[in-house]
Amino acid sequence: MDFEKVINQRASIRNYSNKKVDYDKIIGAIEAANLAPSPGSLPILKFIIIKDKEKIVKIAQACQQPFIKTAPILIVICSDAKNIDKMYYERAERYIKQHAGSAIENFLLKITDMKLASCWVGAFSDVTVKNILKIPNDIEVEAVLPIAYPSKTDNTKQKQKPDITNIIFFEEWENKYQKPIRRTGTH
Repeated sequence: MDFEKVINQRASIRNYSNKKVDYDKIIGAIEAANLAPSPGSLPILKFIIIKDKEKIVKIAQACQQPFIKTAPILIVICSDAKNIDKMYYERAERYIKQHAGSAIENFLLKITDMKLASCWVGAFSDVTVKNILKIPNDIEVEAVLPIAYPSKTDNTKQKQKPDITNIIFFEEWENKYQKPIRRTGTH
């Protein structure tokens, strides 16, 4: 699939088929996530692959998102700030969030490219998810990603995004107009 098509097709899909997902595809998506820019090229993110149905149901409850329990696989992405805190001090948390966001987007784009479905879930009980998966207290849960094939009846499309004329400014905040470029000389 070409890049433009993947970006335009990526959507938060919540209706899944029960078709088995090939483990190699999950590893491929994690490899894509691992290629995202990271501060200091440090290995900050960890990926927990969950296939146990009982755990999936418990995590769906911790997220208060019933659709999650219909996915055959969950990926829980976590961050470990130990080394980055030492390098970047007060900016470390910002850099971790930027890294996690870019890695999750890479993951979702790869999932889309493989004709799989997912929905980025960021609302959950951290304590509950950590307890279910035995995640240490000093590790942060960044996202829960259910992975499945979309149901045959699903026709979810990417939601309308803001018109770029409302989100681009030139030279300073809220300046929506670019001054004409004056060219000197003849070409």
